[in-house]
Amino acid sequence: MMRYSARTGALTACATVASLVLAGCGGGGGSAGGGSAELDIATLTSAQSLDPADALGSALPYFQAVYDTLLKRAPDGSFRPMLATKWSYDKDRTRLSLTLRQGVKFTDGSAFDAQAVKANMEHFKKGGGGAAKDLGALQAVEVRDATHVTLRLSAPDPAMLFYLSDAAGLMASPAKLAGGTLKTDPDGTGPYTLDKARTAVGDKYVFERRKGYWGTQLPYRTLTISVFDNETAIVNGLRTGQIDTAVLQDANQQEAVKSDTQLRTAEHTFDFQGLLLFDRAGVRTPALREVKVRQALNYALDRGTMLDKIRRGGGQATDQVFGTGTKAYDKSLDTYYDHDPAKARKLLAQAGYAKGFTLKLPRISAIVNDALASSIETDLKAVKIKVVWDQLDGNSAVQRIYKDRAYSAMVMNIGQSPIDWVTVQDLVAPGTFNLFGSTDATVRQLLPRIEAGGPQAGTAARALNRHLVQQGWFVPFYRSSFLLVSGKDVKAEPQSGMGVPSIYDYTPAG
Repeated sequence: MMRYSARTGALTACATVASLVLAGCGGGGGSAGGGSAELDIATLTSAQSLDPADALGSALPYFQAVYDTLLKRAPDGSFRPMLATKWSYDKDRTRLSLTLRQGVKFTDGSAFDAQAVKANMEHFKKGGGGAAKDLGALQAVEVRDATHVTLRLSAPDPAMLFYLSDAAGLMASPAKLAGGTLKTDPDGTGPYTLDKARTAVGDKYVFERRKGYWGTQLPYRTLTISVFDNETAIVNGLRTGQIDTAVLQDANQQEAVKSDTQLRTAEHTFDFQGLLLFDRAGVRTPALREVKVRQALNYALDRGTMLDKIRRGGGQATDQVFGTGTKAYDKSLDTYYDHDPAKARKLLAQAGYAKGFTLKLPRISAIVNDALASSIETDLKAVKIKVVWDQLDGNSAVQRIYKDRAYSAMVMNIGQSPIDWVTVQDLVAPGTFNLFGSTDATVRQLLPRIEAGGPQAGTAARALNRHLVQQGWFVPFYRSSFLLVSGKDVKAEPQSGMGVPSIYDYTPAG
């Protein structure tokens, strides 16, 4: 449900999401037993395209319904066979060999084979989607025979297995990759097919169990994903049984359902929210080139109060961007910066900004609500930093933030992968969240050591994490706790590496 979260990607975060009134939702069928049930998932994330090249983050369940991935990622983050039954690296970890499952067909009747893998991975890498960079290290897909391929990499990629269990591993019929038909007419090997007659793009997607699916059938005959524009309506749907399950981000809505004995709830942490500093070289905001200024920003914010007032205590204050499941995580870095306005003012003075400066930030209301905007403004004003918000809508945000590079920083929700290299690629390497390509000698030294894997990678990742915190590369606020909610007849399990469960993580209760 994480419309505004990334690993998930900034482009999705800024997308305009169509609204859906409760009366228009398909009725939840979680109470029906015997494998004939309908599962109705509520989400804030719309999938305007079902072409695998456009798959991203919390929209992944739409794609999982119709496309299998090469590897399957279990809820605990381990990898299992799916379309690939075996995999192995060479000693340099630059050649990944896959053995493919035989006898699998796409819905158009064509065979899944090595040529299909090659066509799909080339399509994904060149497709321009928000996750295309995940295959940045892929140089070539070498077809050895119908059931064996080798992925040749320009350098070791410690996250490649993760990517093959995620968007980059989705497989569509090669005959449909060109022409754009997959956007509305998906053709995969997955457990469901899209019921186009009952689907309204942007509002409601209905998938029917596929006859002759090669794998184990999922327990629900019909899978419906209903799109909402607010969590209040989702909570109403959960309470009335019109919706079977959803992930709630809003702290108030989480509190609203915790006492409901007819609902199952499970807390999990996936995102951190914070201020991403793009302009560390001071191109648009000269003050940000100074380490002491970036440190001052971190000292200025009262994270404990923010967490208490905005998240109602749901989460953990933190000063680091690496998640708790990574090798880079260091508990001591969660409290590296105290709330110390006096120290912040002293650092600003030492950096030549005793009178402060102005920081212009983009604001998308769905990401930065009034309470958060006021908290940031108040804390920074206390150290003479003036925040000016530039209100953007979903249509203008992508152009202004990511194409024009008009801002030096942005408040964002970022998913915390359990894979260190995913965080490095998303936040440290030049790209979507390092718009100006910031780097330094320490970063350049440590990244290859993390990339190479092996025993040294964890040590290097921890050193990188500490360096980023000390240098004030980011201004994290807190890790947010989200609530996975389902009706009493549905069991749902949080998924490692995703803000929402996989479609495989739902089963009828009892």
